[in-house]
Amino acid sequence: MDLTQASAIVTGGASGLGRETAQMLHDAGAGVVVVDLPDDGETGPDGVKRTEAVARLGHRARFCPGDVTDPETALRAVAEAQELGPLRVVVNCAGVATPGRLVGRGGPLPLEGFMKVLSINVGGTVNMMAQAAAAMRENELDGEDRGVLISTASVAAFEGQIGQVAYAASKGAVASMTLPVARELASSQIRSVTIAPGLFETPMMAGLPEAARESLASKTPHPARLGRPADYALLVRQIIENPMLNGEVIRLDGAVRLEPR
Repeated sequence: MDLTQASAIVTGGASGLGRETAQMLHDAGAGVVVVDLPDDGETGPDGVKRTEAVARLGHRARFCPGDVTDPETALRAVAEAQELGPLRVVVNCAGVATPGRLVGRGGPLPLEGFMKVLSINVGGTVNMMAQAAAAMRENELDGEDRGVLISTASVAAFEGQIGQVAYAASKGAVASMTLPVARELASSQIRSVTIAPGLFETPMMAGLPEAARESLASKTPHPARLGRPADYALLVRQIIENPMLNGEVIRLDGAVRLEPR
């Protein structure tokens, strides 16, 4: 797939895995639309606001502020991407990892909080994929593809830890819909692939004490470190380039298997 003539959308692209992926796609020549929450006056882990983080990507990058669960945000992102070239790639990185036990110290898990995690992690992914796929179906073939949809699950989908009821459920849903989406869109030559990262350096991880980070890094057999956003972005590029990767959930985890806690 020739990214120099294409556009891409990355949700959650102002920081973490999404930011590195957006940079990789831009460096490869694609026009990139980053969908993320509007600036709220605060800076991210790297000390810059979302608008500035996107501006630093390069001249073919645009910021589309909004909520991934909002259909209007998805429509706007697709329209902006198509101004930069045929929409060929969507990478869904936006998500939350709100913790909570089924029965915690404060009582049963509030259903509202559980459903909010599913709305963002699952609903946001479906929302963006649906609007993007509708546009991709109208593309001319580039090689064997009209487009590729890449979603982000987690190893928690398979080994969810205590306190990850909502997060594990949401990432399990993202993983399980990968194949049905691939089967449905096969006739349109659009692929669907999901990445399930292990323990990665993300803004959520950055908030932990250094000792906790080192302890988590040591749990990964090899390489014995936290995954880097560049590792994730590299796999995104490899998925785009390999047309036989379809309908698959790929663990990117250094062979880690999560313990109960």
